[in-house]
Amino acid sequence: MRLTRFTDVALRVLMRLAVVENEDPPTTREVAATMQVPYSHAAKVVARLQHLGLVEARRGRGGGLALTPAGRSTSIGGLVRELEGPGDVVECEGATPCPLRSDCRLRHALRAASEAFYVSLDPLTVSELVSSPTGPLLIGISSGPPSDA
Repeated sequence: MRLTRFTDVALRVLMRLAVVENEDPPTTREVAATMQVPYSHAAKVVARLQHLGLVEARRGRGGGLALTPAGRSTSIGGLVRELEGPGDVVECEGATPCPLRSDCRLRHALRAASEAFYVSLDPLTVSELVSSPTGPLLIGISSGPPSDA
């Protein structure tokens, strides 16, 4: 199973916001630079996380991004399910449907394996993902290359 880039970025954004709560709230542009993703992609991710109630975005002076209490305690499995959307691991119904699709054991086995993947992520929260040693590493990530000044 492979997660989409969108889901990967969303998880990393949430983790980053979880470790900067006692600092000035970062902007989407700053988070994008820190996570080394294009700003436009990060902006789409932040908009979706905001829509899900996991991130709060404030504009203007003193604005920035903040993790909501729901964002801190959200189930990683539930979030990944939401972001990845429904669907099978393999495409059986595409432009040229597989002739085995109605009674294929592989399709059912892959569906069960996919659900087991999500179930293993269900108990994890964003807070748990940033506990040591990951949190301190995230705090140490800068938004760009070190300056020579």
